[in-house]
Amino acid sequence: MKNLHSIPTAPRALPLVGHLLPLLRNPTAFLSSLPAHGDLVKVRVGPFPLVVVCDPNLTQQVLLDDRTFDKGGPMYDRAREVSGKGIGTSMHAEHRRLRRLVQPSFHPFRLPGYAQTMTAHIDAATASWRPGQILDVPEEMMTITSKIAIATLFSDSLPRDELDRLLDAGKTLFAGFYKRMFLVPPLDRLPTPGNRAYTRARDTLHEMCGRIIAQRRADGTDHDDLLSALLAARDVDTDGQGMTDAEIIDTIVAILLAGIETTASALTWALDLLAQHPKIERRLHDEVDTVLNGAPATHADLAQLRFTNRVITETLRLRPPAWFFTRAVTADTRLGGHFLPAGTSVAYSSYIIHHRPDLHALPEEFDADRWDPQRPQPPRNSLIPFAAGARKCPGDNFAMAEATLALATITTRWRLEHSPGTQRRPALSITLRPRKLPMRTRPRAASPS
Repeated sequence: MKNLHSIPTAPRALPLVGHLLPLLRNPTAFLSSLPAHGDLVKVRVGPFPLVVVCDPNLTQQVLLDDRTFDKGGPMYDRAREVSGKGIGTSMHAEHRRLRRLVQPSFHPFRLPGYAQTMTAHIDAATASWRPGQILDVPEEMMTITSKIAIATLFSDSLPRDELDRLLDAGKTLFAGFYKRMFLVPPLDRLPTPGNRAYTRARDTLHEMCGRIIAQRRADGTDHDDLLSALLAARDVDTDGQGMTDAEIIDTIVAILLAGIETTASALTWALDLLAQHPKIERRLHDEVDTVLNGAPATHADLAQLRFTNRVITETLRLRPPAWFFTRAVTADTRLGGHFLPAGTSVAYSSYIIHHRPDLHALPEEFDADRWDPQRPQPPRNSLIPFAAGARKCPGDNFAMAEATLALATITTRWRLEHSPGTQRRPALSITLRPRKLPMRTRPRAASPS
């Protein structure tokens, strides 16, 4: 019988640290090398073994059977330090109830209201840029998506100083999460500056969210934002009860962690890729100029921004922000003909699936037309930027709308050009994003004066 011992191990593991160095130095290159060794490949992160799934059908099995392949492993152990048992980190037994409570907050009928907030912040940010300005694009995109996330969560209920504290705490958590995932005890508890800053940011985020929730419950007013929707949610399928304060705090933190950096990373990569592919950029300019003529994109424009949407989709394929996740096997099972005992840690990667040449022709090429509905489409299980099954991101439509509105508004007003010597080494982060991406702004003909 095939078992864990019969699964091939990735080469070049080092004593004690295993494959930690390539995962930290160049994670995408390391992941891209794994499918050559098999559909399942063992890697070691320090002393912890992981079975990495490289096959799309086996990845779907892991995603769809979330009872057997439950949220767990090094990544979720770290995530629970921050977001407790929120919808993104809760185990199977708790998840279904939370999903029923959270999903109405992202119902399509709420999207026009959220999009209005998105448009306002995207318009303000892009109107403040100046010709010839050098933008730190990852930071600029993070600022835009952070403000959108806070505004859609809390509307206008936060004073400026509290908003700044919340954003600073979120950025500290984003910066430290990925590195902490590979810190084995007791290193994660040492009083280092990084550990202390991470703990302070987590405590600040929880304290502020708890105080805002208490104020809202006392106020009783519907602010027409995500927090009001979460407070009003009731589980009509069971006991009719709503979410506890702790559950709402964990959900807010999960939304902030998942929604800010992932969308910012997608936008950063899209702008980078457009600057490298002038033919695609010109086609995008033709569309946004026709639809928008220099005005900020709104929810009413989304249906006409078809090529813009395809550019975002192709960016999510080529540079998926949510690129690596772990799961824990909860009961003895079989995967790809191998017996996996309960307790095995399994990992899957959208980056691996999105870069397989048997699923995507010329997978390293940036080709937005591969998502043209008039062309043969890649297999359904070949694109998983938001995961799949019951654990698929509940805010996927929110994120796609935000990214499309932002990219359309930016590109109808501005061209962003690379600075000389631009390097795109991925940052060590929860998402796949470049460390730095300085780009120079050039106003376009449709840009406001």
